[in-house]
Amino acid sequence: MQRIGFIGLGAMGLPMAVNLLAKGHPVIGFDTVAKPAFERAGGRVASAISELVAEADIIITMLPNGAAVLDVAADQVLPHMRPGQVIIDCSTIGVPSARKLHALAAEHGVAALDAPVTGGVGGAQAATLTFMIGGEEAVFTAMRDVLAVMGSKLVYAGSAGNGQAVKICNNMAAGIIKIAISEAFVLARQLGVDERVFFEVAASGSAQSFALTRTCPVPGLVENSPSSRDYTNGFATSLMLKDMVLAQEAAMASGAATVLGGAATHLYQLCANAGLGDRDNGIVYQFLSAKSA
Repeated sequence: MQRIGFIGLGAMGLPMAVNLLAKGHPVIGFDTVAKPAFERAGGRVASAISELVAEADIIITMLPNGAAVLDVAADQVLPHMRPGQVIIDCSTIGVPSARKLHALAAEHGVAALDAPVTGGVGGAQAATLTFMIGGEEAVFTAMRDVLAVMGSKLVYAGSAGNGQAVKICNNMAAGIIKIAISEAFVLARQLGVDERVFFEVAASGSAQSFALTRTCPVPGLVENSPSSRDYTNGFATSLMLKDMVLAQEAAMASGAATVLGGAATHLYQLCANAGLGDRDNGIVYQFLSAKSA
């Protein structure tokens, strides 16, 4: 079994690392916050990232943003890596940051993959994540078995940064759809329609979507939806906003017209400004409800 160094044991990283442990991979982890659940699952916490790099064959990062990934990689990971090791970044950091990571890895003579995920905390826990992978195809092929422990679908997206490109496009669409579903529920309620009636029709009609039947923004309609847990343990509004901003930056750089993406970004910014950034992005439904007459 290949030895894994896992940097970033947060809401997504922790269950991903635990799934690797469950399949027999030795995993040494690092996080700025103590993670007793990781140790209970059989993982070992490194005292420093350099220690983790020295012991691992593969280094996986799952960090909040591109600046964090590049800082950790440039200062604490890549200088200690040796030929044959691979760094796989599973964070969502945008195309420019991903391509910079690949370039830095090449300068140090090691391989890299940008491999962001979709599927949320539930997918991380169930090992059903979808990975979008950018980088050399031969490196992806070599890492396939490790990635498959954490996800049920692996999509090779092409050259360096393409995994991130696919991810931000996916999340922009997901963010727009969540708002559309929320607005539909608000309108239905304002028109006197019971939310369960609307859900029953929409779930079997043309409005059917992941945002409706898996992460419904209305509490009590889908048992495992974050909205039914007071909008906790989901995909935070602040993270959705980060991804929407990355998509808008990419759109401006490439000249793509993303009218709805821009409007959705603005609405998530309003939610964050209202102090809702740490709640699941389905909280946009409550924000819109409060704005309705």
